[in-house]
Amino acid sequence: MPNYPGISSEAFRHPLDRQAEDALRRVPGFDLVARKFVEFIYERPRYIYLMGNSIQVGARQFSSVYQIFRECLQSLDISPEPALFVSQSPVVNAYALGQERPCVVLNSELLDLLSETELRSVIAHELGHLKCGHTTLMQMATWAYFAIAGLSELTFGLSSLISTGLLMAFYEWLRKAELSADRASLLVMDDLNLTLTGMMRLAGGSKKYAHEMNLDELIKQSDRYQALDEDQLNQFYKFSLYNDLSSGVFQSHPFTIERIRFLQEWATSSEFQNIRQGNYVRVGAEGSVETEPRTEEADRLKREIEELQREIDRLKRPD
Repeated sequence: MPNYPGISSEAFRHPLDRQAEDALRRVPGFDLVARKFVEFIYERPRYIYLMGNSIQVGARQFSSVYQIFRECLQSLDISPEPALFVSQSPVVNAYALGQERPCVVLNSELLDLLSETELRSVIAHELGHLKCGHTTLMQMATWAYFAIAGLSELTFGLSSLISTGLLMAFYEWLRKAELSADRASLLVMDDLNLTLTGMMRLAGGSKKYAHEMNLDELIKQSDRYQALDEDQLNQFYKFSLYNDLSSGVFQSHPFTIERIRFLQEWATSSEFQNIRQGNYVRVGAEGSVETEPRTEEADRLKREIEELQREIDRLKRPD
């Protein structure tokens, strides 16, 4: 397994991740929500819950999982070591959270579904979120959603200030952040097919019929999905599926089929090949990172969000 000593997240962070974060931070209300979140909603309660209600992984607890975890940490040069927990849940999922107390959580059903190779890909993906510093904004997005939906008691009077536009900006960024984490997974796996196989299993994996799953067919499905964009109405439907404004439900992840296309493109890029050869930005040298121009894209996203918010406000007004 390859190691990337001293690698900075800027070496592999997807430009759409950067652009969407820029757009998010420009949305009116973000600064106020961020200040209140940092002041009052801290990662400690969740960490205490995991310590009290999950299994912390270590050398003598899920030892083989811990070994995979340690190898991924070494590959991405992450230290100090975050905590790793296994949580009892029938939902196939994993997630990263925390900044001062970073940790990765694996649901028990995930361990039962995936092979060790596929599990390595998922763990590397979650560590990619930690490496990129995604977790605070990810937690803010979840809190903002529950605050505006009235499902959280800790709103601090901000629920009326968290606009649909701000939520859309959060979830637009969340989806783009996944692309950076996918790249981290590919760096660790160093094999596109192994990474895509793990993604395929998460999208529709089955223990009973695993031997009948075919990655080549999934890639062909990705081509058919991209071809749907030839019809503009399909593009509208795709947007609506990501942002269900009528019910206030937003997708936090890009569709697996879209992630496959993004990862395929990066796997054949000179940027990926340079990193594999040891030519990458290291921690402390981030100022030298050459990125794609992002102001124009950030402004475009901001305009789209503002236009959608105006349309939502118009629809809410009585006739």
